[in-house]
Amino acid sequence: MPVPIHQAKAELFRTLGHPARIRILELLVERDRAVHDLAEHIDIEASNLSAQLAVLRRAGLVAPRRVGHQVEYSITVPEVRDLLTAGRRILLVILDDQSVLRSALADEPVADDTEVATVPAAAGHR
Repeated sequence: MPVPIHQAKAELFRTLGHPARIRILELLVERDRAVHDLAEHIDIEASNLSAQLAVLRRAGLVAPRRVGHQVEYSITVPEVRDLLTAGRRILLVILDDQSVLRSALADEPVADDTEVATVPAAAGHR
């Protein structure tokens, strides 16, 4: 029985649901990179980097190839760049909406000083 498309999408987004995996993809979108090069740009243990690369390999998003004595990884699906760009744009819209709400709340007249609540700068909740 084929997997429903919404389930396959959920699995893809679960795969992308780790900061190290996102950072790996961001770096690989720029260019193919050796494992040691990825390690220099991502602050995680080598064994964790290896595990995160394995998750991305199993998902079919990256592929390794031996170049001399080292292993280089590359993106297998060019549309990953579009997905990462879309994620950035979505975050910018969300942050802009939060900024507008924060400004509206700050400008709203308050009947009593005891009712004033501060909105934490990094609230992130809607």
